[in-house]
Amino acid sequence: MSLHPGGAGHARWARAHAAAPPFDAPLLQVCDALELDRALAPPEEPITFADVGGLEDLKQQIRRRIILPFQKPSLFERFKRRAGGGILLYGPPGCGKTLIARATAGECDATCLSVSISDVLDMYIGESERKLSALFEKARSKTPSILFFDELEALAGSRRFSRNNESAKLVSAFLSEMDGFARNNSGVLVLGATNTPWAVDSAFRRPGRFDRVLFVPPPDREARASILSLHFCERPLTDDVDVQLLAKQTQGYSGADLEAVVDTAADIAIELSLDRADEVRISQQMLLDAVKDVKSTTAEWLSTARNHARYADAGGQYEEVLRFLDKHGKKGRG
Repeated sequence: MSLHPGGAGHARWARAHAAAPPFDAPLLQVCDALELDRALAPPEEPITFADVGGLEDLKQQIRRRIILPFQKPSLFERFKRRAGGGILLYGPPGCGKTLIARATAGECDATCLSVSISDVLDMYIGESERKLSALFEKARSKTPSILFFDELEALAGSRRFSRNNESAKLVSAFLSEMDGFARNNSGVLVLGATNTPWAVDSAFRRPGRFDRVLFVPPPDREARASILSLHFCERPLTDDVDVQLLAKQTQGYSGADLEAVVDTAADIAIELSLDRADEVRISQQMLLDAVKDVKSTTAEWLSTARNHARYADAGGQYEEVLRFLDKHGKKGRG
């Protein structure tokens, strides 16, 4: 994903709004209804924070800011506060923003409605706004619910960088729906996830919209050990595999990076098995060799985020990144 503000999101928008042949409106309506049900189908197996290793600071913030208002609505209403609103999750790619969103829904005992770019963007003028409105209405009908937008910058990219009038219209429609939530809805939480929060239109961070911004860092040591153990499941391993040592050796790795490490070690074992005509198990040395081959992908993101935090941090919204880097170093050691 491009780190240039608005670049990736608006490129996807331009492709989605290419010229198209005439269409059959009734057929389109039927297809849209089917697509909406498919897009908003909740995950088959709900998960909770017990399924998310590490990240205790982040989980504590979410419990306090999101989960407790859902669990104790009368207390919060007494203080003129309510469940719902908007939360923006940001961080490096592959670090579990989607997993955190699903676990948050599980902790709230709420329906999690996950929305991808393709569920909204449409080649026909005005259809993207209509689809977006239908998604919000669906969420309102399923309270308590969490409406989760992944790659938010593709739908809510900064209008300063857009040359496409239709893209600006979609942003305005999105803002209108968020304002509708602030006025008329409770029990509905809108979660957005992005790798590039600086590319999201600044209007989304005003009160009543995505006014709460949470940093999802690279997994800490405990989380890395949990992720590695998950990927070891049902693979043939030698007895010398040391998960804790590997977790220590993979400082700054994302969840996707760790999966690549295990897959690379598995490929080594497969090649040896083919050469020897007998099964060779994945060993600690194979995994350590894989760590040398698979580099962390979070370093570039952290460097870019540091620059935004230092030189363009309106309202101090990226201070969590600086605190993380001060604690763990520029490579995200943990």
